[in-house]
Amino acid sequence: MSADSYDVVVLGGGSGGLAAAFRAAGHGARVAMLEPAPLGGTCVNVGCVPKKAMWLAADLAERIHLARELGFDVPDEPNLDWSRLIARRQRYIANIHTSYQKRLDETGVARISRRGRLHDAQTVECEDGTLLRARHIVIATGAHPLKPEFPGAELGGVSDDFFALKERPERVALIGGGYIAVELAGVLRALGSKVALLVRGQRLLPQFDAELSDHLAENLRLQGVELHFGCEVQALQRQHGRIHATLRNGPEHALFDTVLFATGRAPNTKGLGLEKAGVKLDDKGAIVVDDFQNTAVDGVYAVGDVTGHVTLTPVAIAAARRLMDRLLGGQPEARLDYDNVPSVVFAHPPLGTVGLSEQEARERFDRVTTYHSRFRPMLQALGDGQVRTVFKMVCAGEDEQVVGIHLLGESADEILQGFAVAVKAGVTRRQMEDTVAIHPTSAEEVVLMK
Repeated sequence: MSADSYDVVVLGGGSGGLAAAFRAAGHGARVAMLEPAPLGGTCVNVGCVPKKAMWLAADLAERIHLARELGFDVPDEPNLDWSRLIARRQRYIANIHTSYQKRLDETGVARISRRGRLHDAQTVECEDGTLLRARHIVIATGAHPLKPEFPGAELGGVSDDFFALKERPERVALIGGGYIAVELAGVLRALGSKVALLVRGQRLLPQFDAELSDHLAENLRLQGVELHFGCEVQALQRQHGRIHATLRNGPEHALFDTVLFATGRAPNTKGLGLEKAGVKLDDKGAIVVDDFQNTAVDGVYAVGDVTGHVTLTPVAIAAARRLMDRLLGGQPEARLDYDNVPSVVFAHPPLGTVGLSEQEARERFDRVTTYHSRFRPMLQALGDGQVRTVFKMVCAGEDEQVVGIHLLGESADEILQGFAVAVKAGVTRRQMEDTVAIHPTSAEEVVLMK
């Protein structure tokens, strides 16, 4: 059977796949991208974009409460038209879809709305039997949410199902203690749901700095989220139109309208013909790649969540762009540096982090010093709010190089970006102290930590 020829074939039209396709086309390559689902993958459709829209609505709800305390004439319980919010959110996402398709058309990338699998190291077979040959094949198929296996688990949803809700649920159980569970708990509580967070472990966000994770848990409690640590869900069952959870070390009255699992994600590697082609997978099913995104097969590469390595949208985009620069742009050493990647958990307030936690720093360096700032932001103080901000800086060595910055508080998501640049550049504590603070702001506390 004859095959269509391209320079690059990309499997997946999410953030990483689109970035690879656009950058390759920019280098003059002939590119085909396979994606049967809406463009943008998890991030645009059931991830960071709709999540941020819901977070913004939740943030407004909290500010309306503070506004009343400051003297504005607003009702005690403002009514939210959930369907209108969702319509606005989906309109925003539809505009992104349109923008992506327009750019594909302008750059000449051939979008093929079918699934594909590796036929061999230089050939992709579409589900209709069409063969595509290419010098370079990029796998960017992303990941999907997982459900645990126990009786009645089918009664619970995952994060994708949260975005399909047609109305606000009255009482919700969120199972998990990672960033997805934390984010959904904060959004739902701020928008009026009663929320129980059922965490199998002993703290939230185990991969983040423990001190700030503990403060985040306290903030959630102040906002009315029920936190149950060491809690294991053993079964779910229907009971009088609701969902009853059988728990070990959980609340006695475990009846919920909605149960959502936030218990991890797995790479989308099944059905791609990877093993047959010689592409190696790790024990979690993720594609094994080296520092340059190479798989075990020459000419086959992988980027983004399908590799299980720093599963963040900007990481997938950056890795894909550098890969194409290396393969097609005359930059043989181009690769993504995975050290000091900033990230934010959109809790209420958000938690931002870059670099090492205190524990990680102490495991790596002989001398570690930490600095803190704890305060109540001005709006919280004016409105008698109880949520507090905690900033932390981790320094190492005699010159006190800043190896970690961790911010929990209002605007942490916006503040962190500039300081992430500083950490990446090797800033020291002395240089931070020598920087004049902008007053009055929360950001000034980063350079004033003691």
